[in-house]
Amino acid sequence: MADILLQIGQVLTVLLLAPLLQGFIHRYEERLQRATGPSLLQPYRDLFKLFGKQIVVPESASWVFWIAPVVAFTAMLIVPLLIPVLTDFPLPLSDMGDILGGGLILTLGSFFIHLGAMDSGSSYGGMGVSRSVLIGILAEPILILVFVGITLMAGSMLPFVVNHLLVRQPEVYWSPTHLFLVVAFFILLLVETDRLPIHSSTHIEVYMIEEARVLEYSGPLLGLLRWASMMKQFILYTIFCNVFILPWGLSHLGSFPGVIGSLLATVIKFGLVAVLVIVVETAQARLRFYRYQEPLAAAFVFALLAMIANQVR
Repeated sequence: MADILLQIGQVLTVLLLAPLLQGFIHRYEERLQRATGPSLLQPYRDLFKLFGKQIVVPESASWVFWIAPVVAFTAMLIVPLLIPVLTDFPLPLSDMGDILGGGLILTLGSFFIHLGAMDSGSSYGGMGVSRSVLIGILAEPILILVFVGITLMAGSMLPFVVNHLLVRQPEVYWSPTHLFLVVAFFILLLVETDRLPIHSSTHIEVYMIEEARVLEYSGPLLGLLRWASMMKQFILYTIFCNVFILPWGLSHLGSFPGVIGSLLATVIKFGLVAVLVIVVETAQARLRFYRYQEPLAAAFVFALLAMIANQVR
């Protein structure tokens, strides 16, 4: 029974804290640029407003337009069952899939958002999908290489095994293989969470990617998509922190004090990574869309170096 409650707690952690992470990034990104910035709770207010508004659906839209936000949101609720969010040991449903399975579920959510955008019949939706797919074509092979590198390093694609290996063996943590994988995944984190200085979640047409895909959505449907996007960001931060770079601070026994400590550790770890992301994003000059492949090419090189370093150690 306790494990089931912990499993539910992991899902609720992602569900409820994802907007807070988004609010932290938006606020301190503006602060770094010497602006006031929105409140940390602004994403919660935005979601509350969206769920209270009317739904407007394009005349050409079919049932795909309706179910796409539901599938995307549901997919983000499934992934926390597979990864270490609060505990460093598997919970009852954690054996449904490994880290690659979690990546496939995240991709499933994005796939249905693509379908919904195209089903709207909007030219902006098609433009956003085409750009998003182009970036995905460049990013997915790198993600696969990173997962292969993890498998070669730890002998397993289960995130809990990787976590235990890095905690118990400092020589593996500081090995070139692991450090190269951290850099490669960090670049993927920037790309997948829209933190590279392209600002795709904007209404400026030349930069529109994420915003173009959801432009025809409104009301609760748009609220589900916004919330799913925040949860995806939280999930990627969880994988990066608890599996790659800061695997400490998770509950060993699943006790109440341990879970509270794990939540506090999560807040601290995510805050540190978010500050790093904000600094990297702000320090870079704005990239043009056709130069998006440059950081992804760097990530590919680091992932490849990780595999080579693992073979020669």
